[in-house]
Amino acid sequence: MICILPSLARSGRDYDVVAALLVDEGFRVLRPEPRGVGRSRGSMENLDLHDFARDVAAVLDHEATGPIVVVGHAWGSQPARTLAADRPDLVCGIVMAAASAGKLPPGSTEKPYSRLRDAIDGAGDLSLSNEQRTECLRKAFFAPGHDPSVWLDGWFPAAHDAQGRARAVTPVDDYFSGGASVPILDLQAEHDAVVIPNVMKPMLGDRVTVQTIRDAGHAMAPEQPRAMSDAIAAFARSAYCLRTKVTPDQKR
Repeated sequence: MICILPSLARSGRDYDVVAALLVDEGFRVLRPEPRGVGRSRGSMENLDLHDFARDVAAVLDHEATGPIVVVGHAWGSQPARTLAADRPDLVCGIVMAAASAGKLPPGSTEKPYSRLRDAIDGAGDLSLSNEQRTECLRKAFFAPGHDPSVWLDGWFPAAHDAQGRARAVTPVDDYFSGGASVPILDLQAEHDAVVIPNVMKPMLGDRVTVQTIRDAGHAMAPEQPRAMSDAIAAFARSAYCLRTKVTPDQKR
């Protein structure tokens, strides 16, 4: 079983193709919508990442999943890692897909989560023209040669504000390492203009495996769904085998 958490202000529907491919590989896929997205409702005031992680935990508890692999795309990696820290009984592996770590390499003078901030926020700013938003999408989310207009729809401004605030008020050490021991796949996009790459492995060591999706930007899922699903599936099989001490063939 695999749980996918979406990027900032977006829906789990972004992973329709990825989820279908994972189902074809024999996995059950859960995609809980964050509050404020679609028909998912709840208080939007004074939330932190622990609140968003509790929402996911409620879904997993309801489904009696036990420990599963949780995929966090971009912003979604933050509640994914918070969930692993707060409820280690529910997580046996984390995939950080096109996800900023929240910390910086030694000597960096950048601010975490600051790259292309105007373009990231502008992409979902419905007060801007489609032309302006398309240019924001092109700068921040999509690799050269890919059509950014496929993400003009599907933005939820109230979720954007609540999620951004939750990240700002939650200490990074609450979630950075995703708990103490679960394996992490740092799934990087070749042309990601937002993420500072290769932060997790130097800090967390052998827990982290790094893999690059070619010809993809920060959006990743609409650009390379097959490569994304293949990487998640391979990691999930490995994570479940580590937990159960069986071979992939036995697990399948």
